[in-house]
Amino acid sequence: MDEDMNIDEGSGGAVRRKGRGFKTGPNAENTTDDAQYDRLESTHKDGESTKAARSVEGWIVLVTNVHEEATEEDIQEKFADYGQIKNLHLNLDRRTGYVKGYALVEYDTFAEAQRAIEEASGTQMLEQTLQCDFAFVRPPPNAPKNQNRGGGRQRRRSASPGAR
Repeated sequence: MDEDMNIDEGSGGAVRRKGRGFKTGPNAENTTDDAQYDRLESTHKDGESTKAARSVEGWIVLVTNVHEEATEEDIQEKFADYGQIKNLHLNLDRRTGYVKGYALVEYDTFAEAQRAIEEASGTQMLEQTLQCDFAFVRPPPNAPKNQNRGGGRQRRRSASPGAR
């Protein structure tokens, strides 16, 4: 009976493979070594000095200092003057039901978004001064990639109880 229970015998040990997209067998077309990924083509030209980055669907403007009692219609009315709004998000606080203080306005073209930022920044809406900027920006070209995102502090592990 013990002979039937030995699963390691004859197999040379189990091979463990982890990771997303790992495939084995005759249908293994894309492995992680030769996978092809879609990339978002940039409309940014090398000579331009813009810091904005396009989202997957359009150019998103972050509007801050939005009054807590503002409605989607208020934002729509204010920002429709600068171009056709493709999408609008006005997030509400779950507890109070009031606006959290920011809105995301999406435009199809960079020119519309840039015009909205330039012309709407500093204007009044419901007795509050709006501030506008692009929601997505490119990092500086010489910035380190994925290193120390925590704002300059190194995160350290706590010492084990026996090592204190």
